[in-house]
Amino acid sequence: MWYAISSEDKPLSLKKRLAARPSHLARLEELKNHGRLLVAGPHPAIDNENAGDYGFTGSLIIAEFDSLNSANIWAADDPYVKEGVYSKVTVKPFKKVLP
Repeated sequence: MWYAISSEDKPLSLKKRLAARPSHLARLEELKNHGRLLVAGPHPAIDNENAGDYGFTGSLIIAEFDSLNSANIWAADDPYVKEGVYSKVTVKPFKKVLP
């Protein structure tokens, strides 16, 4: 089943985010390589794809897992969680309807 992992960044966490980014992206590439990643990306803090020094307010990942429990375990092991980038992570089942 698909699961939406929605995360909120702590204020002023851009430096931590940038430092942990390679490890974070490697985990997403692994999901992608196994055909389990629907979409992933950050929420820019401003209305521009290039947020620059403004940073990000969080992230959204929609990926396939065996259960809600396994999705929660995967999300809790994210480098952004471990490095203190995120203040909150919510994992919910997601039903893909379109496209």
